[in-house]
Amino acid sequence: MPKRFIRLLSFADKTRRAFGLVWSTSRWLFVGLVAATIVSGALPALAAWLGQRIVDAVVAAMNQHAAGAGWAAHWPVLRYLVMEAGVLAALAGCQRALSLQQSLLRARLGQKVNLLILEKAQKLSLLQFEDSEFYDRLVRVRREASSRPLGLITKSLGLIQNLISFGSFAFLLVRFSPWALLILVLGALPGFIAEARFSGNAFRLFSRRTPESRQQSYIETLLSHEANIKEVKLFGFGPLLLQRYRTMFDRLYAEDRELTLRRDGWGFLLGLLGTAAFYFAYTWVVLETIDGQMTLGHMTMYLVLFKQGQSVVSNSLASISGLYEDGLYLTDLYDYLGQPEPVSLGTSTRGALPGDGLRFENVSFRYPGTAQAAVQNISFYLAPGRSLGLVGENGSGKTTLIKLLTRLYSPSEGRILLDGTDLQEWQEDALRQRIGVIFQDFIRYQMQVGENLGVGDIDSFADETRWREAAGQGMAAEFIDSLEQGYATQLGRWFAGGRELSGGQWQKIALSRAYMRRDADILILDEPTAALDAAAEAAVFDQFRERAAGRMSLLISHRLSSVRNADHIVVLDHGEMLEQGTHAELMAQGGRYSTLFGLQASGYI
Repeated sequence: MPKRFIRLLSFADKTRRAFGLVWSTSRWLFVGLVAATIVSGALPALAAWLGQRIVDAVVAAMNQHAAGAGWAAHWPVLRYLVMEAGVLAALAGCQRALSLQQSLLRARLGQKVNLLILEKAQKLSLLQFEDSEFYDRLVRVRREASSRPLGLITKSLGLIQNLISFGSFAFLLVRFSPWALLILVLGALPGFIAEARFSGNAFRLFSRRTPESRQQSYIETLLSHEANIKEVKLFGFGPLLLQRYRTMFDRLYAEDRELTLRRDGWGFLLGLLGTAAFYFAYTWVVLETIDGQMTLGHMTMYLVLFKQGQSVVSNSLASISGLYEDGLYLTDLYDYLGQPEPVSLGTSTRGALPGDGLRFENVSFRYPGTAQAAVQNISFYLAPGRSLGLVGENGSGKTTLIKLLTRLYSPSEGRILLDGTDLQEWQEDALRQRIGVIFQDFIRYQMQVGENLGVGDIDSFADETRWREAAGQGMAAEFIDSLEQGYATQLGRWFAGGRELSGGQWQKIALSRAYMRRDADILILDEPTAALDAAAEAAVFDQFRERAAGRMSLLISHRLSSVRNADHIVVLDHGEMLEQGTHAELMAQGGRYSTLFGLQASGYI
């Protein structure tokens, strides 16, 4: 099958889907757009015809008036003037209706497309978001695609309107000469060819430099966001970032300038051909009128038809070019919406062996496109009421294991069992209700204190009793009660009246969030006390041990004093299990754990 035909079918499918999207957004607005478009397309030719009748009626009235006909000669002119005024008023009303309905539809469609994008994001895997190519596509989609579907629709309707106008113009022009139609069409083709060519170049340029645009946005965030500005100022990093931003802008601007100069330069030169075609037709009509082949009214009508017809043909071809460009951008939207979603076939809400605990059996995991495993052949058992400490240097695979346990990742090899059932067979919501977790890179939600806690258990999002209970367990209640508005205090500086917390206070908020799930029997703390002082750390772990009684708990910490009381400790190195055992057993072995513990202990001597 020819490639052009395949591209045509692909474009037709995109157009069909765009029309379906607009139809599902608002049927009445869509119908209104179509109706106003059809009427707007037919009225200009009618106005031109009435203009011809007015001019001829004026000439006739002048002759009759000279012959002494009196006021009776004025009535045909006045009748046509009233009719033309009505047509122009109707045309203005249709144009206003088009503008109004497009504005309303743009707002509703923009929201609908953004919701589709965000809803799709909730169904994709964490690995997809960690893929830079996918993220570049998502950035392009969010930046452009919310307006492109309506753009495609309005250009399609504009094309229909222009075709209706052209058809009505052609009906009148063919009475003058069929060759006039050919001149009209050929005069607009050169500009269209240039526009279509450069539309494709613009899209390819935009797509290619998406990563650079994201880098610019990142530098803007570093230079303007309150979380970053203090470090940038203290390190004197600002001038270097600004220079990098300028260099990147200059490179992108040079590309834009070159494309714009070429596009507009060729557009101007080829547009001259269209102007020449118009004035050739203009001269032709004038000469025909001088030779007495047509009336002054017909000359006026044909000149208006040529002028407006040229604009209609040019606009039609520009609409086709714009449709092509919108179609290219919509490809990103439909590719994004068509991204494969992880298929969860799990239906279990309880394990085959209730109370059996958690088992990792020869678990390995590789990131897509990498040969080296992030974790390899990991096996351990965690029984209910027991605690496990994970120890290792940065990059040893500790957080990867947590993501595997929470099913953010799926093992490349091996399996993870909870109560005798593979995690892949568990229903996701049922599994995650059993887990309370605080990640090392927890989110500082720019929301109220209570909402910051409530996100830990959506079922209790607005339950103030649960907020207070969790805050007490997470050691946050004391400072929250000291805030002027308590649990209604807006946190962060992004919004008016926001209150910024210290690093330790934010960490207590995140810890309290993990305790929101009252029924969770797996507690996971990933560096839960990194921002806390020694006294607060000791209190947190005392509370944790009390809270973890009867539950399975996993603790990751670089402070080995924090994990020494765990029932079992696993030492990781480059994704592999290096050692495991109790604190006493590992100290007796004299291996990596013993060495690290000794180094940390020496700092207190």
